[in-house]
Amino acid sequence: MEISIYNTDNKTVDSIAHFMDFYYSLRLKHLASDLLDQGLSPKQITEAVIKAMTVGKSAGLDIDQHFRPVFTGIQKQVVSDCKLSHLAYGLVLMNADAELRVVGDFQISVLQEYIGHYGSF
Repeated sequence: MEISIYNTDNKTVDSIAHFMDFYYSLRLKHLASDLLDQGLSPKQITEAVIKAMTVGKSAGLDIDQHFRPVFTGIQKQVVSDCKLSHLAYGLVLMNADAELRVVGDFQISVLQEYIGHYGSF
C-alpha cells in the first residue's frame, strides 16, 4: 500500500520564482573564474565582483539577474564561483585591478566606443 499526500496549497508564486531563476540563469553566459585566463588572481576576481555588485546595486540593477553564486570545478577542485551576465562580466573587468593590462585595455576600449557614439569631448 502506498501513501499519497494531497496538498491543497497552490504555490504559484514559488513556481514563478523558480521559472524566473531558470530564465535569468540562461542569460548568465560567463563565469568569474574565466578571468583567471586573463591574468587575474582569485583575490582580484573576488574584489572586482564585490565592487561590480556594489556598482550594480547603486545603479538600480536587479543583482539576481546579473550575478549568481555557483560552484565550479577547477583543476579537480570544487571552488566558489559566480555566473555573470555580459553586463556583469564587463562591470567585473572594469572594476578589477587597474594595473593589469587586460583591465586597462578594456577600460580604454569602452571609453573609445562611448566617445565614438557621442562625439569627442
